[in-house]
Amino acid sequence: MIDRTAVIFMSPPTPLGCAGSYPPAHTHCDRPLLHHRARQACDHYPHLHHLFRPQGDLRMTTPIPIPAIRPGQGQRPGAETDPRLDWWRDARFGLFIHWGLYAIPAGRWHGEFVPGIGEWIMHRKRIPVAQYAPLAAQFNPVDFDADAWVRLASEAGQKYVVITAKHHDGFCLWDSHVSDYTVTKASPFKRDIIRELSDACARHGLLFGFYYSQTQDWHHPGGDGNDWDYDDATRDFDGYVENYVVPQVRELMTGYGPICLIWYDTPKRMTAAQSKRLTDLVHELQPNCLVNGRVGNNMGDYAEAGDNVIPNDTHDMDFETPATINHTWGYKTDDTDWKSPAELVHKLVELASKGGNYLLNVGPTATGIIPEASAEALRGAGAWLASNPVGTYHTRRGPSLGVPGIWATRDAADAHRIYLHVFDWPTDGKFHLPADHVAGKLDHVKTAALANGTHATLALHRDASGITITGPHDAPDRINTVIVVQ
Repeated sequence: MIDRTAVIFMSPPTPLGCAGSYPPAHTHCDRPLLHHRARQACDHYPHLHHLFRPQGDLRMTTPIPIPAIRPGQGQRPGAETDPRLDWWRDARFGLFIHWGLYAIPAGRWHGEFVPGIGEWIMHRKRIPVAQYAPLAAQFNPVDFDADAWVRLASEAGQKYVVITAKHHDGFCLWDSHVSDYTVTKASPFKRDIIRELSDACARHGLLFGFYYSQTQDWHHPGGDGNDWDYDDATRDFDGYVENYVVPQVRELMTGYGPICLIWYDTPKRMTAAQSKRLTDLVHELQPNCLVNGRVGNNMGDYAEAGDNVIPNDTHDMDFETPATINHTWGYKTDDTDWKSPAELVHKLVELASKGGNYLLNVGPTATGIIPEASAEALRGAGAWLASNPVGTYHTRRGPSLGVPGIWATRDAADAHRIYLHVFDWPTDGKFHLPADHVAGKLDHVKTAALANGTHATLALHRDASGITITGPHDAPDRINTVIVVQ
């Protein structure tokens, strides 16, 4: 993932925006996350304090226009009708796991707090390979239980699991024959984590995929990103891709059973030929495996939005938002600001309404424990999904209604079945959809009913002003009431 703190705070006179400034016309992002990171950075860089108003609000006057889907990370032509994506569109919700050596320092290096996200500590602190690599000898996650992790994903209502097989620090969580910098060779743990998770997903009926950092590798001399150990002028990136990345991807695609998707990242150095090489390799070895948009050069089977970014509008392309459950991807002891189950449900539903998936991350500790607070939030979201199975799974993007607090999804099997998700139930039980918001979108609608629970019929009245739906005074669901209209 990209270290957002580094992006946001590069140039102090520039007013702050979400993840480097996402303008309202393009996206919105997690305001508490932005504020937390801004304050965190100011604690360490006093010259940034002028960017705050006295009450703590961020200056947002001239945001830098960065789109929700970054250039080059879009969906390949024709993929929007590719049936291989149907399972992914139906799933809507996946578990992301960032785990590696960075869980050992957990945001501190020799006792010093290092700002930024946990898995970027080597880069942010510019730790030499000679000092960082010995962390492998300490990596002994005796509490790791692949079945427990997958059971948690299942309890959360997530349908697929994606783990960092190799993140930017270069450490491999599988028994790679291309490198000795692996969990099986360099750590006392010796177990193949990717194999155990793949097997656990198969046992519990979840799909399995992996993240692979194809561009940045701060351990390998040919990989991108490490300019404190290696001279960029002599870096053989092409050789690294062909002689290291390609063989490792081949290992992962041939040795671990069916893979639902491969999640590439930060493709800034990737040529079109290299993106095509990695995409074709995956499709050759496993034709049904999906490739995400961060393979670069608009060759992904689906587009990848920015980290924690939800587009303001619907997209014609299939996309996914990778997101954190607190403010970091890799585990940090200082980050305990967890999202609530309601927040998770609301983000999931909003993304589904716009045709997107929600890949929600957890960062296990160095011993292999998923923090209980994040597990509780996941279980809470899962409890809502278990009680409200209709309206999120097996849906496609719905009409954009432009009514605050109401999102719409469309049934994948019946395009005339629209699900309205009402976050803030009106105290009188009535909510109105203005005519200019629903014209051409809900013209066919004649009936309304609760989609889950009692399935009670609700009164629906249409006149020149629009559509009014009347239900009970008390919210049928305190997090999100789902109404089916058709």
